[in-house]
Amino acid sequence: MKTYTNTGNKDTRSGFGAGLTELGKTHENVVALCADLIGSLKMDDFKANHPERFFQVGIAEANMIGLAAGMTIGGKIPFTGTFANFSTGRVYDQIRQSVAYSNKNVKICASHAGLTLGEDGATHQILEDIGLMKMLPGMTVINTCDYNQTKAATIAIADYEGPVYLRFGRPKVANFTAEDQKFEIGKAVQLTEGSDVTIIATGHLVWEALEAAKTLNEKGISAEVINIHTIKPLDDKAILKSVAKTKCVVTAEEHNYLGGLGESVARVLSTNQPAPQEFVATQDTFGESGTPELLMEKYGLNAEAIVKASEKVLKRK
Repeated sequence: MKTYTNTGNKDTRSGFGAGLTELGKTHENVVALCADLIGSLKMDDFKANHPERFFQVGIAEANMIGLAAGMTIGGKIPFTGTFANFSTGRVYDQIRQSVAYSNKNVKICASHAGLTLGEDGATHQILEDIGLMKMLPGMTVINTCDYNQTKAATIAIADYEGPVYLRFGRPKVANFTAEDQKFEIGKAVQLTEGSDVTIIATGHLVWEALEAAKTLNEKGISAEVINIHTIKPLDDKAILKSVAKTKCVVTAEEHNYLGGLGESVARVLSTNQPAPQEFVATQDTFGESGTPELLMEKYGLNAEAIVKASEKVLKRK
C-alpha cells in the first residue's frame, strides 16, 4: 500500500496566508478584505506588502460581502477572510443575493471551520457550512486537507471565474501532500488503491483516512482512499469508478452528516449504482468547548472511527 509522510504539522490557515502572499505578487487585481481577524487568517503579509489592496472592514461581515461583490464590477478579485461561522451563517443573505444570485467573482475564504476551532466552543464552531454553501446555485465549494493543498487551492481559485467558498482550519495538522502540486478544481485525488472498501474523505479527515487505511491493511482489509477537496462540483466519475470495484463506501468529514460530503456521495450512488455507505461525521449536533483532539475523539471524527465504519460497511456488502 502506498504510504504518505507527514513533513511536519502545519495549520491550513497558514496555507491560505501563504497562497494569498503569492497572489499579491502575481495577480494585481487580487484584493483582500478582512473582518478584524488579520492574524487569525494569516493575512498580515498581504496587508504589509499591498496596503492599497487590503481593506480592514472590522466586525461587519455583511458589509464585507457587499463590498466584495461591488469590487468585482470593477474587475477586482476579492478574497474575504473571517471565521467559517461568520463567513456563512452570519452573512448568508448577502452571499445569496449579492454574490451567488449575481454570479459575482468573490472568493469567500473561511478559517476555523468545524470542531477543531476547539476551545472557542459551539457558538464559533460551524458544522453546517458546507451544506449551506453547496446548495447555492453556481457556488464552488472547496475543503482542503493540509497546508500545501490549501496554499495551492488559494492560488488556483484566483484564476477561476465565479464565486468560491474555500474552507480550512485552525489547528496544526499533518502536512503530507506535494508542495508543488497542481490544484484542479472538481478533480478528486486517489491517494491509495484498494479492493475491499472505498474511503472518501475531505479536509482534516483525509489524513485520518490514510491512518485508518494502514490499520485496515494490517487487518487484511484493502482500503482505497480518495481525497475529495472539491465538494461542489463533485467528481462523480472518480467515486463511481472506485465503488464499482469495492462495492461499499465510507465517507469522512468534519461536518454534520446532514448536508455534507456524505450526502453528496449518497446522491451520486443512489442515482447511479447504489452501494452500502457509512458516514463518519457529526450526528446532527452542535459542538462544545475543548481541545481539537479531544473533540474529534468524542464526536467520532478520527482514524479509529473510520476503521470501525469500514468494518461495519463491509458486513453490509
